[in-house]
Amino acid sequence: MSPRTTFADRVRSSRPSRGTRIVAAMSMALAVAGGSLAGASTAQGAENPHERGPAPTESSIEAPRGPFATSETRVSSFSVRGFGGGTIYYPTSTSQGTFGAVAIAPGFTASQSSMSWYGPRLASQGFIIFTIDTNSRYDQPGSRGDQLLAALDYLVEDSSVRGRIDASRLGVMGHSMGGGGSLEAASDRPSLQAAIPLTAWNTDKTWGEVQVPTLIVGAENDSVASVRSHSIPFYNSLPSSLDKAYLELDDASHFAPNSSNTTIAKYSISWLKRFIDNDTRYEQFLCPAPDDRTISDYRDTCPHSG
Repeated sequence: MSPRTTFADRVRSSRPSRGTRIVAAMSMALAVAGGSLAGASTAQGAENPHERGPAPTESSIEAPRGPFATSETRVSSFSVRGFGGGTIYYPTSTSQGTFGAVAIAPGFTASQSSMSWYGPRLASQGFIIFTIDTNSRYDQPGSRGDQLLAALDYLVEDSSVRGRIDASRLGVMGHSMGGGGSLEAASDRPSLQAAIPLTAWNTDKTWGEVQVPTLIVGAENDSVASVRSHSIPFYNSLPSSLDKAYLELDDASHFAPNSSNTTIAKYSISWLKRFIDNDTRYEQFLCPAPDDRTISDYRDTCPHSG
């Protein structure tokens, strides 16, 4: 006959061993931690639905092409109003959603061909880029600013790629008088997310009303729009509370932005990503100040969080 089993014996036999209890506790802790990490990752993604492409590296923003395959389409001046037509460069895939868009204006007497290298280089990083022609090659900065805004309006309302664009994430760039025009556009439309004047020229030196994050690119040896009378006064006049930066190209001329330039590309990409896509992964390239031999002067307020 088996010995009698007491209630205490049954309790002891049903109780897990100490080792089993430890393993169970660790499993629960890992499950909770995993859930927390997954929740954090989901929250991070939810906080920034505009993030596009893989995590950036120094080499990825210096590369001639980014991770997105691109295509292009010409826009005739006869099919638009308010500017002179141009070329749209865009990512071919929409699997990651819509993209921010940037209109780019050329300088005095120049055509969109002088800015064409920006098209595929920036579009391949996850933007829709519109290099435009102006109504007249002699248009002044105020007119070029209006034309940049007309080009953005065409992009989001009437263009063949309008379904690929997030109309709330737009920016402007421009060279020389086109750069002066990008300041004019930023002044006129504070809802823009980014502006990048490139060796800009404008008779107006004060831009205290601008609310658009602005990266001003000057050239050390610019004899047309010297940094002392243009780029630096432009930067200094922008509000101190604004996200702003001044980058001066070492030993460069006024026309440096007209040909492929890795320094201009990498910091323009970083600026557009940070402020049009709200992608804080790119802050590392903007602040602290870059240690780059191709830059003779760099000033910024560092991107404000939020």
